[in-house]
Amino acid sequence: MGEMDSGAVAGVRVGIDIGGTFTDIVAIDPGGGIRARKVSSTIDDYSRGIAEGVQGLLAEAGIAPDAVGEVVHATTVATNAVLEGRGARTGLVTTAGFRDVLEFRRVRVPVLYDLGYVKPPPLVPRRLRLEVRERLGPDGAVRVPLDEDDVRRAGETLRAEGIEAVAICLLHAYANPDHERRVAEILRPILGPDVFMSCSHEILPEMREYERTSTTVVNAFLGPLMRRYLAALRGRLDEIGVRRRLGVMQSNGSQMGVAAAAEKPAYLVESGPAAGVIAAARIAAREGIANAITLDIGGTTAKTAIVEGGEPARTSEYEVGGGINVSSRLVKGAGYAIKLPFVDVSEIGAGGGSHVWFDKGGSLKVGPRSAGSTPGPVCYGAGGTQATLTDAMLTLGYVNPDHLVGGALRLVPAAARAAIAEQVGTPLGLGPEAAAHGVFRVAVATMVRAVKSVSTARGRDPRDYTLIAFGGNGPLLAAAIAAELSMPRVLVPPFPGVLSALGLLVCDTAQELVQAMPGLVGDIDAARLAAGFDALATRAHAALVADGMAAARIDVVRFADLRYAGQAFELTIPVDAQVSDPARLAADFHAEHLRSYGHAAPGAPVELVAIRVVARVPGAGHAGRAVETAGATSTARERTAYFGAVHGARTTPIVSRAALAARGSSAGPLIVEEYDSTVLVPPGAHARVDANGNIVITVEA
Repeated sequence: MGEMDSGAVAGVRVGIDIGGTFTDIVAIDPGGGIRARKVSSTIDDYSRGIAEGVQGLLAEAGIAPDAVGEVVHATTVATNAVLEGRGARTGLVTTAGFRDVLEFRRVRVPVLYDLGYVKPPPLVPRRLRLEVRERLGPDGAVRVPLDEDDVRRAGETLRAEGIEAVAICLLHAYANPDHERRVAEILRPILGPDVFMSCSHEILPEMREYERTSTTVVNAFLGPLMRRYLAALRGRLDEIGVRRRLGVMQSNGSQMGVAAAAEKPAYLVESGPAAGVIAAARIAAREGIANAITLDIGGTTAKTAIVEGGEPARTSEYEVGGGINVSSRLVKGAGYAIKLPFVDVSEIGAGGGSHVWFDKGGSLKVGPRSAGSTPGPVCYGAGGTQATLTDAMLTLGYVNPDHLVGGALRLVPAAARAAIAEQVGTPLGLGPEAAAHGVFRVAVATMVRAVKSVSTARGRDPRDYTLIAFGGNGPLLAAAIAAELSMPRVLVPPFPGVLSALGLLVCDTAQELVQAMPGLVGDIDAARLAAGFDALATRAHAALVADGMAAARIDVVRFADLRYAGQAFELTIPVDAQVSDPARLAADFHAEHLRSYGHAAPGAPVELVAIRVVARVPGAGHAGRAVETAGATSTARERTAYFGAVHGARTTPIVSRAALAARGSSAGPLIVEEYDSTVLVPPGAHARVDANGNIVITVEA
């Protein structure tokens, strides 16, 4: 990763990323040495697998548990809970007349002409969505006082229903939170201390009733589950002697403390993919790569994102639970809206464990269903019966059956070959190798779709970008994907299979706060604007200090959400901390509107929607010095690999990253085997190792 700020954390730092198949663990010692470990995810209790993996890695490295100064964690628990409907039994208390906001949603559907489309059911059923009489104006003025008897009756109903969490979302509470606070005060003694309570003015104090209600409900729905999970994880780590700070990755690419994460679990959705993109963005900035597309392929999904100027694209519009997310900007209405900052990641259900199957029309498909870690692909020999992409790549000779995860997971090639032959070869009238290559090509085509969703679909030419590949399977498929898109270069960083876990240890620690401040820019008092920014900055700064961050290292950045009067959506622009002139905001907005959309209207009135601040502590870095993991080096020298009808079966050299560096530029076919991943250099491509240890593959279209 290169030399970076060493940060203020003393001792060994540990990053943990849970995937659908493997849990990745990385430890960095004070001298910059990096150790990695992959263990199977324990679906029944993720914290058990984490603790066992951390304990094993520390023991193998001879590191005492009390030498660990920080643990940072990315989790899929929040996302999976929404996908599987396993969250808390949740109630909603809202303003009279607004109980059906979750049903009305927005006039958006993911499939425009599908008249049979059924939208996902609300996370809170109608009988648990209760109304109370009250009314605030958009300026926060009380129009109808809060009827406290309504609140008490709602509380009694929810208690009788046995709810575990309650979301409180009143009309225009972003402008005046007094009624929401009073509702919470009344409900607490009725519902008891164990019921999780989520108020919209604390989670998302912004206008737009559906998005604010949906985000608050998702937060409440996840609250009890995430509290238990994080408490269990904290307990497991304590049991093995790792008792220092525990941080959790947010979906915006920064981390927060475990106490804050337990109260705001909606911020944790899609935290794992964000960590990998942050690591890749750091690599791109270090290497001077202006434009990059990240490709993260694990056992279950392929995830892509775009990085420009060293920064990943971000969005504040995200939907969870609507199936595969091709693009947050292109597909709407399929899931549950969360209006919070996200690293903008597109996702396709095609990973190493993805099932191979035929649809009703006889077309070959790869994914989105996955074998996961249990039972896993057929070649795991653990009871899996349906062929997967991993079975195909093993049949092709791309994967070493004796070297997956440094040899800790032995594969059964004969079982994989038989499954591919029977389930794919026989229906297509092909031999096992040709059938497996067909599976490989279908998977590549599916993943190309994900790359296009962050490039051509947004007006970018992928030929102008470098593909940064990581994850357990990303380096295996990257060259083929790049060739399909005429992308000239693939970069595979060191530790590609655990890069997301490594990204956890280079991300910033941050608190982002927002406050609605609607009004025309020309009418806003400069002193009120400055006071609003100062109040948010003080709160964000205090939150980081309470999380153990050194006050001197905290940097606060200010932003304003602006739009032309009458527009439906706004642009977020940075605000100089020394400038509190509303006229300057308008000028900056006109300039940003011109950059973003190609036109501006300098004479039109500009409306301020909200102000926001981000308090940030720069992430600690490392020197990138690998420490050999037991069993990490393959003893293989060559094997036969099949590259399709044109190139056929070829005797393919097997090398390590260090051996490739010693060889200089090498022509494919070539396979680079490492503990955590395998890099495939196909015929026609060339590979070399640069000065920072990255494998750079030059691709022939």
